Amino acid sequence: MKGFDNKFKDLPDYILKITYEIWENNDVEAIRDYYADTPKVSQPTPTRSPSGVIYGAEPVIESTYASKKLFPDRTLLGEDVIWTGNDEEGYFSSHRILSTSTHSVDGMYGEATGKKLYYRTIADCACMNNQVYDEWLVRDQGAIVRQIGIDPKEFANNLIKNEGGSEKASKPFDENTPLKSIYTSPILASGNCGETYANLLTSIMNINLEKTINDNYDRAVQQFQPGGYTHYGKDEVIKFWKQLRNAFPNSLFSVDHIAFTEEIDQPKKASVRWSLVGKHEGNGIFGKASDAKIYVMGINHVEFGPRGIKNEWVLYDETMIWKQILLKTG
Repeated sequence: MKGFDNKFKDLPDYILKITYEIWENNDVEAIRDYYADTPKVSQPTPTRSPSGVIYGAEPVIESTYASKKLFPDRTLLGEDVIWTGNDEEGYFSSHRILSTSTHSVDGMYGEATGKKLYYRTIADCACMNNQVYDEWLVRDQGAIVRQIGIDPKEFANNLIKNEGGSEKASKPFDENTPLKSIYTSPILASGNCGETYANLLTSIMNINLEKTINDNYDRAVQQFQPGGYTHYGKDEVIKFWKQLRNAFPNSLFSVDHIAFTEEIDQPKKASVRWSLVGKHEGNGIFGKASDAKIYVMGINHVEFGPRGIKNEWVLYDETMIWKQILLKTG
């Protein structure tokens, strides 16, 4: 790959190796080499997550040290890297990580419980010249707090209190958060499986939810949901998407980024980053309708089989949705 160290054979190898180097080989300072502060690209790396946006290597280093202090035995298992790109347009990866750790240290998640935790993160990264220069990151915070024994709503309420109350608490990422980036998606061939999945999600959220799932998902589909849940079969998939749609019935669903990987002897895979913007106008999974303005940042991965979508991973941060609701309702 042009501009990359020759120890990396391709983009997935780059992503997996730098993740291991930083987290498990304990070389946190290597972030300065791999996250742009300006030397090789024209602006500091924006790292966007449901909690907000930070810029450059130093805040990422600070956040990484803080996370390692909370979970010193954390292991990051790279389940997959869905990627696109080339030397001329640059590279993009969507990296799905299954983390294991022990809640052994007091901190933002309360007193140590000693519980073993399993949770997923998906990181979308744009890369050039051996550096990440744009990142979107969604962590399943709901899975973390549930395994510790804290309800996501309770955790969000505690965050607000610890940050000084509604007037002083930091605002989660929303439609007004700056999005400026030098990243532009590589040109993708039409008819790819990423485009197919993006169209299916758009239909699910806007047009005909049940028919779209019944026609395009495998009867034996596995869906890995926010909160650390896994469910099976079309009926459970329909239930999940219907609950989300019903909580925010008039919100705008947008496909924000598409990537896909089609390799020999491998299932077709797609990654779609999406957003849901509007008001909490429906009773259900996020409690009684509050009319609070919300922004849901989501990243999905799917694998296609001969009978449709066989595996679907859906990630959004429940705690940051609750935080948006509680900042309005108290």
